Amino acid sequence: MNFWSLYQHGFARIAACTGHAAIADPRANAAAVLRQARRCADDGAAVAVFPELCLCGYSIEDLLLQDALLDDVEQALATVVAGSADLLPVLVVGAPLRHRNRIYNCAVVVHRGRILGVAPKSYLPTYREFYERRQLAPGDDERGGTIRVGGAYVPFGTDLLFEAEDVPGLVLHAEICEDMWVPVPPSAEAALAGATVLANLSGSPITVGRAEDRRLLCRSASARYLGAYVYAAAGLGESSTDLSWDGQTMIYENGVLLAETDRFPQGDRYAVADVDLDLLRQERARMGTFDENRRTHAARTGDFRRVAFRLDPPLTDLGLRRRVERFPFVPADPNRLAQDCYEAYNIQVSALQQRLTAIGGPKVVIGVSGGLDSTHALIVAARAMDRMGRPRSDILAFTMPGFATGDHTKDNAHRLMRALGVTAAELDITETARLMLKEMGHPFAEGEPVYDVTFENVQAGLRTDYLFRLANQRGGIVLGTGDLSELALGWCTYGVGDQMSHYNVNSGVPKTLIQHLIRWVISTGQFDEDANATLAAILDTEISPELVPGEELQSTESKIGPYALHDFTLFHVLRHGFRPSKIAFLAWHAWHDRESGAWPPNFPDAKRVRYDLPEIWHWLEYFCRRFFAFAQFKRSAMPNGPKVLAGGSLSPRGDWRAPSDGSAEVWLRDLARWDVGSIKEPETAEPEKA
Repeated sequence: MNFWSLYQHGFARIAACTGHAAIADPRANAAAVLRQARRCADDGAAVAVFPELCLCGYSIEDLLLQDALLDDVEQALATVVAGSADLLPVLVVGAPLRHRNRIYNCAVVVHRGRILGVAPKSYLPTYREFYERRQLAPGDDERGGTIRVGGAYVPFGTDLLFEAEDVPGLVLHAEICEDMWVPVPPSAEAALAGATVLANLSGSPITVGRAEDRRLLCRSASARYLGAYVYAAAGLGESSTDLSWDGQTMIYENGVLLAETDRFPQGDRYAVADVDLDLLRQERARMGTFDENRRTHAARTGDFRRVAFRLDPPLTDLGLRRRVERFPFVPADPNRLAQDCYEAYNIQVSALQQRLTAIGGPKVVIGVSGGLDSTHALIVAARAMDRMGRPRSDILAFTMPGFATGDHTKDNAHRLMRALGVTAAELDITETARLMLKEMGHPFAEGEPVYDVTFENVQAGLRTDYLFRLANQRGGIVLGTGDLSELALGWCTYGVGDQMSHYNVNSGVPKTLIQHLIRWVISTGQFDEDANATLAAILDTEISPELVPGEELQSTESKIGPYALHDFTLFHVLRHGFRPSKIAFLAWHAWHDRESGAWPPNFPDAKRVRYDLPEIWHWLEYFCRRFFAFAQFKRSAMPNGPKVLAGGSLSPRGDWRAPSDGSAEVWLRDLARWDVGSIKEPETAEPEKA
């Protein structure tokens, strides 16, 4: 096993190719296809998709009916087949082929010196600039048949799936151009029948706006099919008699653009991406309605034919050709991040507004520490009161200093409460905590510097106890502030502690997103300048529970690990169910070089760090132990709160239902398969730059 092989971790490299067409010159086009195929082979691609009728040119009109041309196409196809014998990729090439009394516009699937099968174009456009039925026969009713090509009979029809025996989940289907524009494309049935990679060989002359239409269709197809949609259109060299061509290529996976090339190229272009076959399989397994839809259409999807082949993919380090977000809950694209923050904040605000309205409009009781989580919950509550037309004084905010509370965070808490105009108070828990520790016989009460879990939880529990009693006394509900990341790790005090509240607006928001939500609140002017200045100061504060005295700073991340890595793992466990070893592979590609890849807007340069594989591995093991074997009992009893992100929530009533007495052994065994100490990192990993 090679840890650095993308094929080892459930990926397959796919290429969409376009180039300069030589119209009505099949020999030249065959040479071009093989030239591009060799480059794809050098790149380690499993599949290479070419444009419609690429062996002769799409725009040759009535020349398609000429025997000399059709003879030369067959010879050119034989050249491609022979030339593929020692090449890795499955080649999907476009050619006109004679069959029975007609000529069919075909996708010919070629691998290692043989034709695996031929898929005809189902739907022939005969409107506006298109006139295909003049020369070609539709193939929509071709199922279960064969065609004689290259001196042998091979499977022929729209019902063909090409399945790699040695790459689990790589199942290919081909359709052609217009097929994706109809209400029920052949690829829809193919996806239900099991295809994961849907290829579209396209001619598609360009007009203003058509490129965006193609993107919309490809993206929506990949999202609805829970598959990868691979699109390759004809480019320069096609006839300009009445039309023009842009050579658009793109690869979408489950609604996400993985790769595309520049349009109107002068030469060969390749959109290359590593498709995550595990992700597609997981999505289909989780979305039960996908298979229910298959059952509805079983009369047509049940008789698809599978043509098997062996890819023998390279198990060397080929890198990874896909963008891996460092912060999967936080998009690096500024526009997308702004949209996500707008939606997340308003989801929280509207959920709290509904809850308060439904239970008679109580006041909100909240503990404010001056840290990120309580700050964000407070500004959610303030906006909810504004929308309800209620005074912010109906928010009863308490800062409750303990043995290790710093002046900086306490001052920030007071400044924020004043700026927002809430009812503010300070309730020092130190003496009460000291009394409790004394009555318990804790060594701290005798002057010993014992700062154990009991010492910390006495303070956390007292704060929550006070909040609940204050809510009883003053007609309110306790608003929880703990976030999704803390719930994942169980980094909260159970029961009478910060794990419990009457309602928690932060339970669906990971730690890595909260700081960006606060930045968005500042940048969009949700509150006045005084509040914004305090929010900015809070953003610059180290994450700390401030429970242990005498330490210069009790950093949470120094104890439990970087939230950046934990949130990375949480997303891929919760959203996709990935193996820990695969998550380590992805995390390394996301985090090994601070200079590569995009960071979220306004992310502090000082916090732009890198992680090597041993550190990633260490915190992965830590996450698995806490998430699977320890923390579930806290999540099983968590209070109500809104789901915010598509990445998932941990509510036992929603996205995550698991036993409280579970075990982490299977996840740890997956990691134990690899000797991380002997895995040498690729030389592309650079030391962190100053």
